[in-house]
Amino acid sequence: MKTKILKSEPEYEEACQRIYRLINKTDNPVEPDSPEGEELELLSLLVEKYEKEHYPIDPPDPVDAIKFRMEHMNLKQTDIAPLFGGKTRVSEVLNGRRPLTLKMIILINRYLGVPLESLIGGNKDVKLDPEKREKLLNILPTRENLTEKRKPATI
Repeated sequence: MKTKILKSEPEYEEACQRIYRLINKTDNPVEPDSPEGEELELLSLLVEKYEKEHYPIDPPDPVDAIKFRMEHMNLKQTDIAPLFGGKTRVSEVLNGRRPLTLKMIILINRYLGVPLESLIGGNKDVKLDPEKREKLLNILPTRENLTEKRKPATI
């Protein structure tokens, strides 16, 4: 396969199939510094780039991110209650009856390691009034900033 920037679904599929064949070789495993190893690494980067552009993954819901981390760290609600201001408050937040405060977000990030993007970016409840949004989008720098944030991040 000729390696090039993937621009279509068939090219993406072909690259994925080639990666699969290289990984599952039974006769001689692919060595990292071999020509096949270089091809595998390059194809992986091209597939990753294509997937970021065509299949973006939105950040999780903040409560789901917290629950996932709790499960991963084998924590109970009582264990993390100090981060929320008490047992009742943690229960209210985790059951969707109370929003996260800025203080909670900072503490959860600091002590549980939940990424800030997961705690704030996935909150779909925070919206701007349509009239105010339209007014902001009429300002060029604001519109450009919003457009830039929707594009996949590049490394």
